[in-house]
Order: sequence, then structure tokens, then C-alpha cells
Amino acid sequence: MPYLNILVVDDFIPWHEFVVEMFESEEADSNNFSFAVDGWEAVQKAHELQPDPILLDINLPVMDGFEAKRRIRALSPRSKILFVSELRSREYIQGAFDAGAPGYILKPDANSDLSQGMAAELGDQQFISRSLKDWRKSSDSDE
Repeated sequence: MPYLNILVVDDFIPWHEFVVEMFESEEADSNNFSFAVDGWEAVQKAHELQPDPILLDINLPVMDGFEAKRRIRALSPRSKILFVSELRSREYIQGAFDAGAPGYILKPDANSDLSQGMAAELGDQQFISRSLKDWRKSSDSDE
């Protein structure tokens, strides 16, 4: 993967550290990481930094990920936005795709799916976590 300017949006700080460690261990090229802990900060940083990919959680303080994505799209139209969440219900997954997201990755699947999901996203392809392949058939529970 080429050098990327990555914005990680999540209110769980250890997640920020996990993403950085994961990409540093996989990539020969270094990437630039920026972070936001709520939806409003994500909108501001996306506007300021115009990041290549944005890894966006849904359940955020101040402004949820769906609203943040809508606002980011207007201010940083070239940024690719990938939802990364622990929420596995059809409602959230469908909401992500309805919002125009090219992909949805479950945090527990990040070790195996995050790099692939970002590569697919940057190549304008759709991606969904392996454990969610049958999400249209699953129940509406948030496990």
C-alpha cells in the first residue's frame, strides 16, 4: 500500500494505538496518522487534513459516525471513509452502506480484515468483514 494520510476516528484511545501498531508492523512505508475522538472533531480534522482513508466508528460522542460521514463528504469529498465498529446488527451495517460507505469492518476482525478493507476502499471496491458475509440473513441483535 502506498504512503497514506490516515484519520482514525474512535473514542477508545487503545484502538488508535492498535491501528498504528498494526500498520507499522505490516507496511514498509510509514504512514501519517491523525486521530479524532468524536464526530465533530472528525469533521474538523477531515476538512483540515483531507486524509486519504478515514477509519470511522459509528458510536461516537457529540455526533455519530453516520452524521459525521455526511458532513465529511461535503468538506472532504475525495476522502475514502470506511466504517470500523463493534456493532454487528443489520440496522447499522445497512445504515453504513446506505450512507455510501464502501465497507464495514468489525473491530474483532481487524487483524485479518482491516488492511484488505482499506485496500478495497482505496480501489473503489466494496468490502465487508468475513464474519459478516451473511449479515443480511442474521438477526438484528448487537452481539
